Amino acid sequence: MASLARFRPAVRRIPAFARAIQTSADTTQLQDIIEDQSKPFTVKLHEESFRAYQCETPSLEVEVKKDELLKMYKDMQTMRRMEMAADALYKAKLIRGFCHLAIGQEAVSVGLEYGIKPEDRVITAYRCHPFAVMRGGTIKGVIAELLGRQAGMSHGKGGSMHIFTPSFFGGNGIVGAQVPVGAGIAFAQKYLGKNTATFALYGDGASNQGQVFEAFNMAKLWGLPAVFVCENNKYGMGTSAERSSSNTEYFTRGDKIPGLQVNGMDIIASRHAVQYARKWVTEGNGPLLMEFVTYRYGGHSMSDPGTTYRTREEVQRMRSTQDPIRGLQRYIEEWGLATEQELKQLDKDAKAEVDQAVEEAKQSPEPLAKDLWTDIYYKGTEPSSMRGREREEVHHY
Repeated sequence: MASLARFRPAVRRIPAFARAIQTSADTTQLQDIIEDQSKPFTVKLHEESFRAYQCETPSLEVEVKKDELLKMYKDMQTMRRMEMAADALYKAKLIRGFCHLAIGQEAVSVGLEYGIKPEDRVITAYRCHPFAVMRGGTIKGVIAELLGRQAGMSHGKGGSMHIFTPSFFGGNGIVGAQVPVGAGIAFAQKYLGKNTATFALYGDGASNQGQVFEAFNMAKLWGLPAVFVCENNKYGMGTSAERSSSNTEYFTRGDKIPGLQVNGMDIIASRHAVQYARKWVTEGNGPLLMEFVTYRYGGHSMSDPGTTYRTREEVQRMRSTQDPIRGLQRYIEEWGLATEQELKQLDKDAKAEVDQAVEEAKQSPEPLAKDLWTDIYYKGTEPSSMRGREREEVHHY
């Protein structure tokens, strides 16, 4: 291994003068004097909130509403509380197996949901819990699934990486495999004549998978309404992006597919970029690549302490200076939309909601042996019988 290390190529460095994406969570500026809080008002994003490849960047001026900002704040707090609860349950050995948390990346999942329509389609990898809830699931359903209980969204048989709703196609455990599936979902939507967008998310660690590039090619060839979204949280498992990818500007890796890099720590920028992407693909422009530059505070999974390949100081610096929830909190307070006490009440409400969901999930029973025969086929398409482990073991529906 020592001899191999000597031949490791030098890390590709971006020149100091190269323009970089802004990843601060609180650089958006108020443009209007808010005279009536019930009406929309205009804010201006930082000039380096976006970078584009073969397309124009979205406008920096964004129209927002007080109620929507408060809802996004509450949703981000709730998603973080849910993931923190999962962390505690895992450490208590009530959750077993794989478990990947998205603490720090809330502006992506919540921002995505606020930028799309209910009929749009979303598919992602294994860091999926917030997407499942935002796409119509429940906190109780997610926690119960992690605990392996009947009340789980997959009836306790899917676990952390396999959670679904009618418009959310998982939760997928194979690295990068959801990307071609996402292209297939987009193909189906186009074939059925539906004017919807499909968002297929993957991480920087999956970006070098061959099937990802194959999906890009087919999507461009067929003009599919697919947005391929790279959640670049800087580390694929324990490997930094610079050590695994010769080109870390993931939004440029679609060849003939245009791309957009986004500040994934500012939820206003995230939501605005998603709206831009949805408009792009539903207006017949073909697929689009989108890269959210974000950060995870924890390890890759619960088995990874997350401090062997980065310093504790780095993590603490990101938490204290670029946290997406604290950034939105600052906007709301500085723009006079809510007081600190009102936001603290939203925090308490989020905690109470998650705590109640956890207790209810714990009360749910584990699946029964007979449940092994169910949910194998889509309901209504089951065969008349199913063979078990041995030829003589047959279940009749």
